[in-house]
Formats: sequence, C-alpha cells, structure tokens
Amino acid sequence: MKITEITPGAPCWVELGTSDLAAAAVYYREVFGWHAETDPRAAAGGYTLFSVGDARVAAATPLYAPGQPTAWTVTFATGDAEALAAAATEAGGSVLVGPRDVFDLGRFAVLADPAGAAFAVWQARGFAGAELLNAPGALGWVELATGDAESAVAFYSRVLGWTVRAHGAYTRWGIGGADFGGMSTVEARDREDVRPHWLPYFAVESVDGTEARAAESGGMVLMAPTDVPDGPRIAVVRDPQGAVFGIHQAGTEG
Repeated sequence: MKITEITPGAPCWVELGTSDLAAAAVYYREVFGWHAETDPRAAAGGYTLFSVGDARVAAATPLYAPGQPTAWTVTFATGDAEALAAAATEAGGSVLVGPRDVFDLGRFAVLADPAGAAFAVWQARGFAGAELLNAPGALGWVELATGDAESAVAFYSRVLGWTVRAHGAYTRWGIGGADFGGMSTVEARDREDVRPHWLPYFAVESVDGTEARAAESGGMVLMAPTDVPDGPRIAVVRDPQGAVFGIHQAGTEG
C-alpha cells in the first residue's frame, strides 16, 4: 500500500527552486502538462503553483540566496514545525531555515539530516499541501540518496516516526504500513562527489514517453527508462536549469 493523501510525517508537497521561473513553467508544462499560476502578491516573491487539472501538485520559487542550488525540495507534513525542528537538532540534524509563517497558509522550516540532505516540513493551516498524490503528473515517491544509511534510519525513525523495511537490497520508508519512499546510496547512482539529497519521483502514464518529452524539451536524461526488479519502470532527468527529478510508472509499487 502507498500513501495517497496527506499524512503526518509523510511527503505533502514538493517545491522547485529555479534560476528561471518562466522557463521552468514552460518546461514542466511540456513534460507533465502542468498549468502554472504565479501568486500576484509582491510578498509572495514570484511563488508559482503547478496544477494537474484543478489539483495543485507542486510549486516553483526563484533562488533566494547566493549559492542556492537549482533543485527540488521535498516537504513532509507535521503538526508542529517548531517541535520537529528541535527534534531534528537533538538527533544530529540542523536547521537551515527556522520555522516561519507563509501568510495564513501554514508554517514551514527547512532542515537537514546529519549527512546534510535537506528537506522541508510544513505545518498546515489554510493549505494542506498536494491535492493529488500517486496519480499521473503528481508526486508518487521520494528517495533519499545518502552515504550513511545507518545514521539516516536512526534520524528519520526518531524525528519523523517512519517505519523502515527492506525490499530486497532496497530500504523503504513508511507511515502506518503505507510506503512513500526509499533510500539508496549516493555512490550507487551518482558520482561520489554528489552530496546527500532527496529526489522526488513523479508518477506518469508512460515513463518512456515522458522521458522522451523531457529530453526533447531541453532536459538531460541521467538514467534511461529502467525496469526495477519487483518494482516500477523509472527514469531520472535533469531539467534545463539543473534540477533533478525522477519519474515512475503510475499505478505500480515504488
């Protein structure tokens, strides 16, 4: 079973930090068919929502700080952003952006695990998060790439209460028996100089068709469509600005 609705501790949103919002909106429309709508309020700083039909599934923001990488950030739901930030620090992680309000929509913080993999947490008020999960065009899986699996298991189990189970040589994360992500080693997929990170996977109707559109629209294919043993068909792509994301066949177990 996989998580299909907002659940405390599980992924609830995904956000792209990009050097070119307009180009990103065009690219992801070509790849996923997303409709982009930019918040007109000056205080929103160009925050742009991506939707599948009427369902909001992701967002994009400009890069706010010097040296900030162009990347996707995975966000996990919480009932108390302050408490979770404190728990992350106590467990050996760090707070990159302290808890703060986003209008009347909710409260967020950006944290990092002990190995440095960054992620966000969201305490919902007026906005709960993704209005569609595990459906074509929506977030379907998240994967931690790390060089210290033992530390990651200890950290996320303690801080976010995740269950951990083995699926062959692959480790899966879950909440209450429902899986939402997994873990791989940095060296298993990337160069050794790639830092620990979270990678979002979006569900698609056709991995091969989506991968082709992603490449034709200016992206770079990092992992060609591949069938995972006892798992889905997947691919990994870098968008034209450098943000990396995965895709997987909708309706298959991750």
